[in-house]
Amino acid sequence: MAAPDMTVSRIGQVNLANDVQALFLTQYAGEVLTTFANECKFIDKQILRSISSGDAAQFPVMGLGSSEYHTPGTMITGETIAHAEKLISIDGLLIAPRFLAKIDEAMNHYDVRSLYTKDAGSALARKFDANVAQCIALAARASATITSGPVGDQINNVDIAEDDSTDANSVYQAAFAAQTILDGNNIPETERYLALKPTAYNTIVKGLTAVNELYTDGANGSIAKGKVYELAGFQLVKSNQIPSTNISSGPTAYQGDFSHTVGLAWHKSAVGTVKLLDLAMDMEYSAFHQGWLVVAKYAYGSGILRPEASVELLD
Repeated sequence: MAAPDMTVSRIGQVNLANDVQALFLTQYAGEVLTTFANECKFIDKQILRSISSGDAAQFPVMGLGSSEYHTPGTMITGETIAHAEKLISIDGLLIAPRFLAKIDEAMNHYDVRSLYTKDAGSALARKFDANVAQCIALAARASATITSGPVGDQINNVDIAEDDSTDANSVYQAAFAAQTILDGNNIPETERYLALKPTAYNTIVKGLTAVNELYTDGANGSIAKGKVYELAGFQLVKSNQIPSTNISSGPTAYQGDFSHTVGLAWHKSAVGTVKLLDLAMDMEYSAFHQGWLVVAKYAYGSGILRPEASVELLD
């Protein structure tokens, strides 16, 4: 007598119905999104806008008004305030494709899948951060959005060779110089950020002044944890995505020579991103390859809004 067929419990199905891979895709998408959110350091440090259709969005920019003393009996007529706008276009569809084998055991092996998901989320986050960082650097070099308005600036000779005292002092001085520039441009003191490459960031930790309770409130970081949270009124960001080469390919909005860029100081209003399609997933089975092609995708574009809110640090 032949053995009866077994009743298979397909662990990838939702409520025992339809696609046997549905839960795998849901789990995969959730893990990619979590990794992207954890590793993307620049997304909340700019102006972010979502659109439902189209290939670009307009960002209004308004100049500053003035005040005056009123002479009793005279007509109050108001004043003219300059307005402008910036158009930021969608770059295209940024994708992180990964191929998964058909075998259920392989797809359900959490350790293996986590490697795919983390890699896809990290790849999208790195590219997003790199594009925004390049925009911030270019903003410091750009002409004014408002006619005759203030512009960004650059600080030269910032030494980041990791000498504990000399180079830490160089970074400190650059941070305070950037603070002075933004103050002079009437940029709000809140939501200011200073992004440094790991070398420069670690230099100020090793310099100790930024974590010394004699100079701070005692909660600004730790030499043991290798952390510093604020410097010269800026929230610190450590990132490998600060550009360091001459970039001449990809979307033109991000191209430039960044060979001497070592850090970025900016306010949230310096750049903006328009998002058309949020982070999403596609999965398709290929009989030719006996497996599943899983694609993480994101459609957005970043651009300059207020040049006067950005300062580039150069070596």
